[in-house]
Amino acid sequence: MTETPKESVRTLLAEIIDYAGLFPPSQISMPEAVINYATYRNSNYSWMLGRFVVPVARLDEFMETAEEFISRDSNDAWRLSVLAGEDIYQTMRQIEDFNAKYAPRVICDTLEVRANTESKIENTVGAMPDFLTAYFEIPMDERLPDMVTALSIHGQRAKIRTGGITKEEFPSTRTIIRFIRTCLAANVPFKATAGLHHPLRCFKALTYEADAPKGTMNGFLNLFLATGFARAGYKPIILEEILEDEFEESFEFTENGVAWHGDYFLTTWQLGFVRQKSIVSFGSCSFTEPIADLQEIGLL
Repeated sequence: MTETPKESVRTLLAEIIDYAGLFPPSQISMPEAVINYATYRNSNYSWMLGRFVVPVARLDEFMETAEEFISRDSNDAWRLSVLAGEDIYQTMRQIEDFNAKYAPRVICDTLEVRANTESKIENTVGAMPDFLTAYFEIPMDERLPDMVTALSIHGQRAKIRTGGITKEEFPSTRTIIRFIRTCLAANVPFKATAGLHHPLRCFKALTYEADAPKGTMNGFLNLFLATGFARAGYKPIILEEILEDEFEESFEFTENGVAWHGDYFLTTWQLGFVRQKSIVSFGSCSFTEPIADLQEIGLL
């Protein structure tokens, strides 16, 4: 483990992981998830931690468990990313009631919504208070360009599901590239979720069960750097190679940036810009697994 991560590493990884311990494959209890999050907030790697992801229907349960931790926590406010329920208007009421009661110690400031139609985006935006930032999980099929256009028109953000607990839930490399390039063309920032426990693409068990099926999992370094190189104008064939690269030696981080295969380079400034304007974070049911892997490959 290095004492201080390089500037390029810190820039790329700052607040990168939204903690989703309540969701598969971990799917731990609310008390466990809250204790974990409180622990991570006070760890050496708190700078990598983003929001706590919670379904709107479990906000009260969250607060019952988290109250004592939040009241003892002198750090910044706990920030929640809330998964919307079926009734978007009820979701908004619950979030507003929660914030009115508990802010500024804990605040729901991000919303995650599934939207299969442009009208779902429009209805959500129409009901949404100004303090919320929303990410819309949209279809990856032929509807993608129209959906991303709708998000762009309404100044909203996208969400891509990059895996799951079965092999079928992992999108193809070309599907991911199409999503990235469509969002970049429309200036739509996005986040990712699922199947990104590891920094680099790898073949591993898809869940934590003893007899878990194995499959090829996407790496979050691959995804974030491919987005950076896409933003820098590199062609899909290069992006495909970056997304599918399983070797840590291919990526060399310096104080000034990161090189891929020596010839392709993103500056630290470019990494910060892509995190701010393009790929914002990813949801993971584990915070410790990504860190352990990053330590293993010498980035932390």
